[in-house]
Amino acid sequence: MIRTRTLAALVLLAACGGSAPARQEAVSLPQANDDAGAHETVALAQPTGKSERDALVPIADDDPVWGSRTALVTIVEFADFQCPFCARAAETVEQLEKAYGDHKLRVVFKHYPLSFHQNARPCAEAAATVRALGGNAAFWVFYDLAYHDQADLGPASYETWAQRAGVSLPVFRAALDARKYASKIDDDMAVAKNVGVEGTPAFFVNGVSIEGAQPIEKFREVIDAQITAASAELEKGVSPQDLYTVATRENYKTPSQREDENTPPPDTTTVWKVPVGASPQRGPKTALVTIVEFADFQCPFCKRVEPTLEQIKTTYGSDVRFVFKHEPLPFHPRAEPAAELALEARAEKGDAGFWAAHDELFASQPNLDDADLDKVATKLKLDVAKVRDAIAKKKWARVIKEDAALGDDFQANGTPHFFIDGRRLVGAQPFDKFKAIIDDELTKAKALVSGGTKLEKVYDELTKNGKSPYEEKTITLAGSAPSKGAARATVTVVEFADFQCPYCKRANDTLDELLKAYPTQVKLVWRNMPLPFHAQAELAAEAGVEAFKQKGSATFWRMHDALYGHQTDPDGLSRTSIDGYARTLGLDMTKFAQALDTGSNGSAVDADAKAAKNAGLNGTPTFLVGRGSPTGAWTAYVLIGAQPLAKFKRLVDLALGSHP
Repeated sequence: MIRTRTLAALVLLAACGGSAPARQEAVSLPQANDDAGAHETVALAQPTGKSERDALVPIADDDPVWGSRTALVTIVEFADFQCPFCARAAETVEQLEKAYGDHKLRVVFKHYPLSFHQNARPCAEAAATVRALGGNAAFWVFYDLAYHDQADLGPASYETWAQRAGVSLPVFRAALDARKYASKIDDDMAVAKNVGVEGTPAFFVNGVSIEGAQPIEKFREVIDAQITAASAELEKGVSPQDLYTVATRENYKTPSQREDENTPPPDTTTVWKVPVGASPQRGPKTALVTIVEFADFQCPFCKRVEPTLEQIKTTYGSDVRFVFKHEPLPFHPRAEPAAELALEARAEKGDAGFWAAHDELFASQPNLDDADLDKVATKLKLDVAKVRDAIAKKKWARVIKEDAALGDDFQANGTPHFFIDGRRLVGAQPFDKFKAIIDDELTKAKALVSGGTKLEKVYDELTKNGKSPYEEKTITLAGSAPSKGAARATVTVVEFADFQCPYCKRANDTLDELLKAYPTQVKLVWRNMPLPFHAQAELAAEAGVEAFKQKGSATFWRMHDALYGHQTDPDGLSRTSIDGYARTLGLDMTKFAQALDTGSNGSAVDADAKAAKNAGLNGTPTFLVGRGSPTGAWTAYVLIGAQPLAKFKRLVDLALGSHP
């Protein structure tokens, strides 16, 4: 029923496109991690009733829908399959579906492919074709595949995804070639224009506008209020089928009305513990104020703020230190080559070389083609051949990706994005905005120095109690559990998973890579959390417990691999198949049959699931990453979903105390 994939990293206001470029590159406003098929959808019977085309945010009969028409709350999402922020927001919506269920929440999808995303319109037409031919369930499978494999958008992928969604390939090809359902995209875009959508993702929650890939708390706040309001309407006698239409009449505001609403000022007071690491620095380490900037050399707003940064240098001199971190945006194809040049300049000439390249690259913008980069390298008297080679081989890709990943952790999802002694300031802001924060921080820093803090420790002291983007949970686990990896590991990764969950299966390769990356420092521990809507998960979990009881961890992991290896087979998790795996592993079949027949291992499975629930863990896979063995009340960092290796490594490094 509900998608099992869950959200790991919540995004601050960030979105693509339209006439508001701040949604991509911040002006003045503040990975698909799991396997395809992340929507496990049932076809819900829709009650007959009046059309919802007359709602102020209309819903058409051919819109892809998850959930019941009589749900208390309806989210209408306008999105673009090539938009990276839509992919992130999809995870948030999925988590909301899991939290509220299909009778409280309905999700409706509308296409809004942006003009500068060349693959967005073709993908939208392919998705609309799948919806027309295969229905809602097929659409959501295609949707998840498209966002999970966003880098692979193209005709071959569309055909593969359509087949995996259960649509006949010849029929799909014929319909797509004829552009039979292209008008659906035009219809959705017309609706988007009428309701004032300018970028993606855009949402209307019972008519309440939410723009961008907002944190889940923002959605929850609106949804909870709308549940209360909808319940009151039902008590008044409003038909459940008319709830959405009635709600939009109450909540929808025109674009001009939305612009006129008082919006809270951006948060510049919260202090974030942003690491400086080994990034390029301009200004002394003894500076009283440190400004960390996440930027993109092709971003026009990053260039626009440069005179303001120069004014800060002139005004404050050695009191301010600048730290640069790379965040090349995916729709800026020349941003990464430019970053490679800047880092190669640093390798040749140190930080001074980096900043010289930094200045020349922004001066050259928007001319950043290969010939333009050659000119910059020549002007800086760099080894042009080495620069070309670095760009071609992406020599500094690891450094660039680590910076971008750090930015993602700290919700720096638009450029330029600044942290002034850990205080967030987003966009090409005027000098006065910077000055207000800098002056305040100078006062604090001077007080610290007067109190005996060394100058080079001021930044650390000011941010030591700052907010971390990494959530921590305390959990109490009982009994022994299967493990693998370093016997005397410094860090333990506890995995809560479900043998019928496809995203748990997806995470396996990543976990193996993690153990290889930390052969002496990391241990993986398995814990069961079979989800109630996975009918075969409980039996598989009990089989795993029995394999562990009889022959220890090594045999458990062989059972684990067999269960996941046959997960998608028609009878891969049936009792007959599980018995076959047990025989192959050489288990005592009398004991095995008795354990599964009586459910004697159910208490062990339940104990794991209860511990997870008590710690506030809900979806699978969920990982806890912390130091030492998980005994007693163990505190660890939380990672939710089949995340990329880089996410695991950052938390392991943090637990090891070696995070940059």
